[in-house]
Amino acid sequence: MISTNEIKIDRDKGDFHYETNYAFDAGIGLNEEVVKYISEVKNEDEWILDFRLKALSTFLRKPLPTHWGSKDLESIDFDVIRYYLSKGQKPSRSWDEVPDDVKNTFDRLGIPEQERKFLAGVEAQFDSEAAYSRMKKSLEEKGVLFVGPNEGLKDHPDIFKKWFGKVIPSSDNKFSALNSAVFSGGSFIYVPPGLKLEQPLQAYFRINAENFGQFERTLIIADEGSEITYMEGCTAPKFETATLHSAVVELVALKGSKIQYITVQNWSNNVFNLVTKRALAEEDAEVRWIDCNIGSRLTMKYPGVILKGRRARGEVLSIALANDGQHQDTGAKMVHAASETTSNVISKSISIGKGRSTYRGLIQMPGHLNHCRNNTECDALLINNNSHTDTYPAITVKGDHNSVQHEASVSKVSAEQIFYLKQRGLSESEAMSMCVNGFVNDLIREFPMEYSVELKRLIELEMEGSVG
Repeated sequence: MISTNEIKIDRDKGDFHYETNYAFDAGIGLNEEVVKYISEVKNEDEWILDFRLKALSTFLRKPLPTHWGSKDLESIDFDVIRYYLSKGQKPSRSWDEVPDDVKNTFDRLGIPEQERKFLAGVEAQFDSEAAYSRMKKSLEEKGVLFVGPNEGLKDHPDIFKKWFGKVIPSSDNKFSALNSAVFSGGSFIYVPPGLKLEQPLQAYFRINAENFGQFERTLIIADEGSEITYMEGCTAPKFETATLHSAVVELVALKGSKIQYITVQNWSNNVFNLVTKRALAEEDAEVRWIDCNIGSRLTMKYPGVILKGRRARGEVLSIALANDGQHQDTGAKMVHAASETTSNVISKSISIGKGRSTYRGLIQMPGHLNHCRNNTECDALLINNNSHTDTYPAITVKGDHNSVQHEASVSKVSAEQIFYLKQRGLSESEAMSMCVNGFVNDLIREFPMEYSVELKRLIELEMEGSVG
């Protein structure tokens, strides 16, 4: 399976910015002309433009989800955001052909090195478009597709169009509608029946421009009996102004297939990270979301699985770390739509300084189903007296033959623990890092070795200066 080479990425490694000349710029603000401009640049079919314009109408009509209690959303000014920026490049299959400023960005982030070490394929997106995309030739010969959604729409419409917008309709929420109107970049992956990928595919999303919105769209289809691990990483430089990231991710796990989707986000603290992620699992299929949220001003993310087929399995393992001025509003959604389905949700959050973490969970089991099971564990760790955590589980279970168990806990790092570790020669920040890493260690073990090493290092860096 996945090899164990280390990747060491500092928390601030993404905090740099190159001046870039863009060939295509949709301007500032959002209206029909902007949507038409994006569609024209991409040379899209008429039905896609219609899809975008209907989504724009939905976005403008839907209110912000203020009932979730996040005042931060009200500070987003959609009229000052730039919705499409591109250098005009097509995804290159050679680093030598990537424009210098883009290549320098990904070189500094270590993407070529990661590809050489352990990836079966990689896509690197710079602002609105992919700058680099390559997959091992042996996988191409076996029928694996790994391209952007624009290529998927044009070159593989028979596969792409069947599922595009079906797992997450444009009308699902205000931000899925926004993405549907202006989406650009992302990944389209198709794995043929019975093929089990032994190495992961990865996409890396980089925001470089100020006052920018990134709206990638990802669709992964695992055909019957196939297996895939997909990983994504995200960074952006720190600007004084707000940056918006609003992605849509749709996963389709057909009969007996397995999809594992791993995310490590390390956004700067000016980013609003508002994404919609959902999977459809058919009979005997399995979907695992493994999610780590560090950074951003506000993250609202609730990966979900619709367990459509008998014996389907869904799992969400998530870690959220909220530091000063940050709100990590994360959770999971499990909708049991067939008998004998199983779901598991394990969430751990850490709040530092005045940081706030929120867990929102949704579990649904209708009464006509039998032998469905769910386990939910939600644990929060508070580092300081001013840090904050909330838990909002919504569990609806009907019928006599279904079972749910839910456990939640809130704890603080005790002075006795810190004192004991300091007596063993550790500094106070080292002692705090050890306690926090111990708190999330059982989940970090679920990440590939390359990411678990990075996560522990990121947590150590977040702990610096958090005590005293």
